[in-house]
Amino acid sequence: MARSGIQYSDVQQAIDKLLARGDTPSVQRIREVLGTGSFTTISEHFRIWRTEREQNRDVPPPKGVPEVIVNVAGELWREAQEVANHALAHYREDANRQVETALQTAADAAQQAANAEQRESALAEHLRHTEQRLETLNRELAANQSQERQWQQQAEKAIQTAQEYQQKHTQAEQRVEALQTQYATEQKQQIKRWEERLAQEEKRNEAAEGKLMALLDTLRQERTQEEKALQKRLRQWELRADALDKELQRKKETLHQYQMDNSAQQQCIEALERQNEELNEQQSQLQSQLDEAYRSLEQQQKRAEQDAQWQQQLWQHMEALQVQLTALPDTLSANDKRKKEAEKPPQ
Repeated sequence: MARSGIQYSDVQQAIDKLLARGDTPSVQRIREVLGTGSFTTISEHFRIWRTEREQNRDVPPPKGVPEVIVNVAGELWREAQEVANHALAHYREDANRQVETALQTAADAAQQAANAEQRESALAEHLRHTEQRLETLNRELAANQSQERQWQQQAEKAIQTAQEYQQKHTQAEQRVEALQTQYATEQKQQIKRWEERLAQEEKRNEAAEGKLMALLDTLRQERTQEEKALQKRLRQWELRADALDKELQRKKETLHQYQMDNSAQQQCIEALERQNEELNEQQSQLQSQLDEAYRSLEQQQKRAEQDAQWQQQLWQHMEALQVQLTALPDTLSANDKRKKEAEKPPQ
C-alpha cells in the first residue's frame, strides 16, 4: 500500500516536468525530481499513471502524424509495457516468496525462543524443587549427623546440576540473540538486493523506451525521404506529360495546315487523321493509365510501409509507362516520315 507522504499528484507533476524537458519518466528520475519518497510508493503511483495513459490511448493523434507510424508506435509501446510488466511481476513474486521465507524463519526463531523460555521455566522449577530438597536435607542433616557427608555430597551434586542448567539457559539466550541478529542482518541484505534489482529493472525499462523512441525517429525520417522521392518523380511525370501534350498540339496544328494547303491529297490527310485519332486514343489511354497511377500512388502513400510489394509493382508499372511515353515521339516522327514519303509525287 502506498505511503501517505508521496501523493499521486506529486508523482504526476514530476512526470509532467520530465516530459516538458524531454526526459523519459522512470521511478529513479521521478525520485530525483521529488527529492524524497520510497521506490515502492513512487512505483505504485507510476503504475497507476501508466494505466491511465493506456486507457487514454484511443485519443486521436496530432494532425500531420501518419496513421501507420501511430499504429506501429502504439503496438511497440504496448509490447514494451507487457515485457516490463511481466518482468516486474516476476520480481515481485520472487520478492514475496523470499519475504514469506524470511517470515517463516522469524517464526521458527520465535518458536525456539519460546522453547528456551519453557526450558528456563522447567529449570527454575527444578531448581526450586532442588532448594526444597536441600532444606529437607539440611533438616535431616541436623537430625542425623552421621549422614552429613552423604547429604553434603548430594547437595553439592544438586548445586552443580543447577549451575549446569543455569549455564545451558544462558547459552540458549545467547543463541536466541544470535538468531535474531542474524535474521535482522539477512533481512536488511535481502531488502538491499531487492532495491538493487528494482533499480536495474528500471534502467532496462528506460533503455527499452529509448530504443523505441529512436526507432520511431528512424521510421519518421525514412517516411519523409520516401515522400520527397515520390513527389519528385511525380513532378518529372507531369513535366513529361506536358511536353507530350505540347508535341501533340503541334502535330495537330501541322495536320490542320496540311488540310488547308493540300486539299488534293484528301486521302492522305484522312489517313493522317486516322493516325491522329489513334494517337489521341493512345494519349487518352496513357492519360488514363497515368491518372490510375496517381490514384494508386495516393493509396500507397496512405498505407506507407504496409505493402512494400504493391509499391514495387507500381514502380514497375510507372516505368512501363515511361518507356511508352519515351517511345511516343519516335512513333510520331516515323508517322511524319511516312506521310512525307506518301506526299512525294510518283516518279
